[in-house]
Amino acid sequence: MACERVALALGADMRKIPGHIWAGLLGCGAIIIALGWHFTIEPIVPSGQLAKGRFDRGRALFKAGEYDRAIAEFNQAIRLDPTHAKAHHYRGWAYERKGDSDRAIDDYTEAIRLNPQYSDAYNSRGVAYYERRDYDRAIADYGEAIRLDPGYVDAYHNRGRAYCGKEKYTEAIANFSQAIRLNPRDAGAYSGRGLAYSKKGNVEKALADLSEVIQLKPDSAKAYESRALQYARQGEVDKAINDLSEAILLDPKFARAYYTRSLIYAAKGDRVRAQADRDKAIALDPALAKR
Repeated sequence: MACERVALALGADMRKIPGHIWAGLLGCGAIIIALGWHFTIEPIVPSGQLAKGRFDRGRALFKAGEYDRAIAEFNQAIRLDPTHAKAHHYRGWAYERKGDSDRAIDDYTEAIRLNPQYSDAYNSRGVAYYERRDYDRAIADYGEAIRLDPGYVDAYHNRGRAYCGKEKYTEAIANFSQAIRLNPRDAGAYSGRGLAYSKKGNVEKALADLSEVIQLKPDSAKAYESRALQYARQGEVDKAINDLSEAILLDPKFARAYYTRSLIYAAKGDRVRAQADRDKAIALDPALAKR
């Protein structure tokens, strides 16, 4: 019967062959080949596989800083697979980079709904809340990330920053210390703990932590500036000037470093250098003239 259908189809426009005749044609592959007919059947790709492809492209675009194009790819991944928690998470990141914290938080929340064990999504939502100065919600999300992953260095680090925002420096120091225990090369945790120690009036420990930051990141102009401020608090003005000079050497456009050095020169009675640094600071950042 199938071969009769092939015969009936001879000379026909292939695009007009009805589906029921194609069924017979598929049963007569040898005759089709003999007649010199050529056709291809496109494979059906599962939507999950298509979603992964769009997600992978979106992630590559995100890493390249092309956030709008990345969002478009994540949109397609989510359309193909609405349960794709990672696509929501990454789209949230992209929205956050664009300054749209509302959409970012919505995406992080959806990622958490889809995967309640998603510690990275809790941490990311915590960061978004922190940027809004909603420290309590940030701390709650960091805490959940830590509950899910007790070795989550960034969550401890970030929770320390949130506690600093609430001026709870003892709790901040505890979190930064745990981050350092988990990763002794976390320069940001040393910096944060140094700030917290400074706020509690423990200049010696602040200096120790900031010196560790410089050991880990010797090219950090801000680390030298931070340590200079602690030296100045101790009255060690020459060490402060040396650190500020190093900060300026590393970043010649570091207006705040010039300004702070000008204040220290003025305190030492060196008016010429104080004025030169002040002029340079204001040239780089005119807002400093109002101080």
